Amino acid sequence: MKIRRVLLPAIAVLSLSSMAVAQAPKKGRGGPPRPVLSVTSSAWPDGGEVPMENAGRGGNKSPEFEFHWTLGTEPTSAPEQLQSYAVIFHDIENSTNKTTVDTLHWSAFNIPGTAKGLPAGLGPGDLPDGTRNGPGIASRGGTQPGAYFGPGAGPGPFHHYVFEFYALDTKLDLPANTTREDLLKAMDGHIIGKAAYVGRFHAPAQ
Repeated sequence: MKIRRVLLPAIAVLSLSSMAVAQAPKKGRGGPPRPVLSVTSSAWPDGGEVPMENAGRGGNKSPEFEFHWTLGTEPTSAPEQLQSYAVIFHDIENSTNKTTVDTLHWSAFNIPGTAKGLPAGLGPGDLPDGTRNGPGIASRGGTQPGAYFGPGAGPGPFHHYVFEFYALDTKLDLPANTTREDLLKAMDGHIIGKAAYVGRFHAPAQ
């Protein structure tokens, strides 16, 4: 009886240990590390103040951006499946018609996957490299060619403007007068990298 009383707790402990080992997640479950997209710009530091040259109330010139891919801390090549980039630029401080929708200033898609970034001063409409300017303030609901439209907050507290960059494994079969909702829907399931760049702006007091 004494032997039985000693063995039963020992067997129970071993059984629980075996269950814990069996239920432990396997290492490397997520697969090998994947390249990460990031962006930089010479126009202003990330999170810094947008200069008047790039503001809608000023020069209204789109800023230059560079795309970077890294694996850990080391630079690496873009993923082989990369086909295109898209960018959505919006004022996150605004609320449209009391909703959660903010102000979309500019968007562009089908930027070639071979692009190393965006040059400053992008033109409107469809560009020679296949880039298509999409919905935004300048397109006026699709009645005019899309184009960059810079920050326009008036004097007072800073508004925060976000450029969201998406790396996609496809090109998007969308018209230039598409909506932001349809653009996001078309990208869903094809995003292999994402990055953001932030700028602050308010117009100087008169």
